[in-house]
Amino acid sequence: MNVFFDNCTSPVLATTLHGFIQHDGHSAFHIRDLSSLPNGRHSKDVEWIDYLRKSNDDWMFVSGDGRVLKNPAERAALRSAGLHGFILASAYQKTPLHQVASVLVWRWPEMLQIAKLLAPPSMHEVSINKGTKLRPLPL
Repeated sequence: MNVFFDNCTSPVLATTLHGFIQHDGHSAFHIRDLSSLPNGRHSKDVEWIDYLRKSNDDWMFVSGDGRVLKNPAERAALRSAGLHGFILASAYQKTPLHQVASVLVWRWPEMLQIAKLLAPPSMHEVSINKGTKLRPLPL
């Protein structure tokens, strides 16, 4: 499984998660790391969604921007792309980066299990509280 982090997340999160999951054959990439994107780091949401859709690899994505679910074009692109998405709750914006990274590592098994059990597309909100379950979001 590959994990894509968009521009609304720090590259540190992708690097940290990658270090934790690579021993199991998974990878994490920040948008800045994918030079094959049409406009690189400046690719619009519909562009990176289409890029992941066309890939032969299994992808999930992590975003810090829940507005991706409010824009009709992006929402349609997400549904047709068949991706598992994880939106970081708004509390992440006020949380120190090292704590955000630790929560993502903590949540990784749950995120991976959702990707294995549910048919894509699916969308979940990731709470900052480690004891709270991932909350399904309408797609």
